[in-house]
Amino acid sequence: MQTYIVGKEDAGKRLDRYMGEKRPDLSRIFILKALRLKKIRRNGKRAEGSDRLEAGDSIDCRLAEGGARPVRTDGFSVVYEDDHVLIADKKPGVLCEDQTGKETNTLEAQVNAYLATKGETARLCHRIDYNTAGLVVLAKDAPALAALTAAIRDRLVEKRYLCVAVGDVRPASGTLSGQLFKDARKNRVYVTDTPVKGSRTAVTRYRVMDRRGGLSLVECTLVTGRTHQIRCQMAHAGWPLLGDEKYGQREANHRCRERRQLLKAYRIHFAFSPETPVVGYLAGQTVTAPRVSFRETYFGNRTSRGQKGPAGSERRK
Repeated sequence: MQTYIVGKEDAGKRLDRYMGEKRPDLSRIFILKALRLKKIRRNGKRAEGSDRLEAGDSIDCRLAEGGARPVRTDGFSVVYEDDHVLIADKKPGVLCEDQTGKETNTLEAQVNAYLATKGETARLCHRIDYNTAGLVVLAKDAPALAALTAAIRDRLVEKRYLCVAVGDVRPASGTLSGQLFKDARKNRVYVTDTPVKGSRTAVTRYRVMDRRGGLSLVECTLVTGRTHQIRCQMAHAGWPLLGDEKYGQREANHRCRERRQLLKAYRIHFAFSPETPVVGYLAGQTVTAPRVSFRETYFGNRTSRGQKGPAGSERRK
């Protein structure tokens, strides 16, 4: 058992964040599970991750070093990083987080394993699907987390995706609007043109960037951020994503030997004010994924006339 005595410099911190700093080998979900199982106690009593610490508190941790399964760091690459923010380029097949505590190699856990060598930790500001690749923003401190999650909620962080759609998408640009409702039991989202019980409005702007061989390269900009939004709206419009086994076209997926949707969150633009607390220096900045492999595979990296390809990331040192 390890015992940690909280110093003045850590007074006011949440217990889960404090333990993440003391035990970077453990994911936040693992720490929360340990708290529920009373393997981490504060002053000899059961505690919650949200508890605010006071100087002199005694934290008992009954978790052996290396008690958690080892966390890999091969599921992402760092596209942007500063003292407050890290933007990861997640590979498909990696969970952003797992609230059940069963999966340890989540994106959040992998990023924290990477940051452990610097004595830093980070929290997710948003998520993307398991089989979707691309950019995910994480915050290294509570003020940055609060500022970024608020900006995302207020639609002041623009997220653009690239995808490969089956078919000739026309018109070349437009807006997909509809009502989405999720069947939690089937983990499937359905689209309707009129509101139904439990449905939420979903809006996606799109533009075709290239066409080749019966496929279209499409850039989608999320106006709202609903579960499976791009995948189900594109399929509902008659342009399913190549490789999508839930909403896609089985014949095309089989022909092209694709088993994961060709969808990547490839560009993030910070549209908030420079006066935004903590992260105002990012106002007006754009971060772009350095590579979209399926674009190279199916379209040879070329773009349609008059359409610009993705720019490189703008990084703040």
